[in-house]
Amino acid sequence: MKKQITFILVLLSLSVLGLNSVQAQAIAKDPETRIQELGIKLRSRGGTSTGSFIGAVRVGNLVYLSGQGPLIENGKYIIGKVGKDLNFEEAKNAARLTGISMLEALKASVGNLNNVKRIVKVLGMVNAVPEFDNHSQVINGFSDLMVEVFGENGKHARSAIGLGSLPRNIPVEVEMIVEMKD
Repeated sequence: MKKQITFILVLLSLSVLGLNSVQAQAIAKDPETRIQELGIKLRSRGGTSTGSFIGAVRVGNLVYLSGQGPLIENGKYIIGKVGKDLNFEEAKNAARLTGISMLEALKASVGNLNNVKRIVKVLGMVNAVPEFDNHSQVINGFSDLMVEVFGENGKHARSAIGLGSLPRNIPVEVEMIVEMKD
């Protein structure tokens, strides 16, 4: 009988440890918490647009987000052509900042990033000189951030293209499709 009680206590201890491990994994995959851990501060955004379009449209469980660029803390965009005004590392950082802008727009649209099921599709556009050919590596700055925030659910299908110009002379613009949990 004493052995059975000891065995049951060991099993209970292991199950409690396992539960704590599952809770820790759940916290680690919580995008809202993960953003804080990464030291990212998301700005509040209104739902207004400046044209004949809106920043996000939800159709069923999918959210289609309009293109975003690398908005910095003072509310201005990074500008310049990659390969002329910005080098590769600066462009990759601009793509990461574009990811932060996209997270702000997504949060403004859906309220809580914990309701995101997965990032489905990304289109990354790079304003570059004709000789520049590392567009996909620049957009990795965006994609890597999505994986940092959403884990495996941040991995997505993606296209990355180079263009001769982008609005306001921004170096990077990204649009995205996101699947919601409900």
